[in-house]
Amino acid sequence: MSTGFSAMSRRMGSAGFLYRMFAALALAGAGFPAHAQSIQLALPIACEPGRTCYIQNYTDLDPSRSARDYKCGTLTYDDHNGTDFRLPSLPVQRAGVDVRAAAGGRILRTRNDAPDGAFTKSGREAVREAECGNGVVIEHPEQWETQYCHLAAGSVSVKPGDKVDLGQPLGRVGLSGLTEYPHLHFTVRHNGAVVDPFAYGVRPESCEGGQSLWLAALRPKLEYQERAILNAGFTTGPVTMELIEDGSAESQKPSAGSMAIVAFVRAIGLKAGDAQWLLIKDPLDNVIAENRSAPLQANKAQFMLFAGKKRPPGGWERGSYKATYVVERDGQVVLRKDLELML
Repeated sequence: MSTGFSAMSRRMGSAGFLYRMFAALALAGAGFPAHAQSIQLALPIACEPGRTCYIQNYTDLDPSRSARDYKCGTLTYDDHNGTDFRLPSLPVQRAGVDVRAAAGGRILRTRNDAPDGAFTKSGREAVREAECGNGVVIEHPEQWETQYCHLAAGSVSVKPGDKVDLGQPLGRVGLSGLTEYPHLHFTVRHNGAVVDPFAYGVRPESCEGGQSLWLAALRPKLEYQERAILNAGFTTGPVTMELIEDGSAESQKPSAGSMAIVAFVRAIGLKAGDAQWLLIKDPLDNVIAENRSAPLQANKAQFMLFAGKKRPPGGWERGSYKATYVVERDGQVVLRKDLELML
């Protein structure tokens, strides 16, 4: 497979502490020796998995037109050749999130002049032959390569021939190339072939086994999650996916004078058959709003649900308003989020 940027992505404070810790482990001997067959990888993005970033997609391990991730799950799509570390919203991306070298090596190629948002504004033709957008390719010992896509325009801080250390900043997460949301697409190759850093060498059609290429201290942070909540909060009116993505929903927090109280949740990785409900209780423990969704007919990369109530004639009761979001499957709760708003 080509290692050019067009082949990279055909579809689409505490963080600093984690990096220092992983870098120290690597320098202390966690890195691979001269004749090792596997590389040891640090997190390629300055975030906390499961809190300030989320894995949206894994490498597709199904050679057919179907798709499956390394757990035989649904968190991938056909021909996806890397791991997508997604940021929860555009304001987080605009604040600046570093992309960092997952291992030490030498810069092979870079791109730094692709505009952000070209795909969302003009469609696929706008990013033809530049699906990766701005990116970096690093060569490592033992024929390993790592590749980093969708960096912000003008943010790439390295050039071909540079030597980089584990954890060294390469640029920032952006919206360049073929992407609809801010994320880092991270690809690992060995001897020119794409490999899954979560299950290197896994047997075909197996849902278990293979070798994790991540540093040992990082692996608990990267445990597989079938579903996750990307955004949740209270706002003052009807919610759309766009309002969540651009941060407007979270920024409009209700007050005692608000015309409505609305709770919202955006989840990723939901499955066909999942049933969801979201309700709000007032300070007297009365249910004032509820939204129950029919079981999903198909898997959903992301799904948004909200429930709300207009201000009653006498105004809002002062105190604690509580919202509960639940995903149920076969009668079991598989995802839950509790929220609280004080008026």
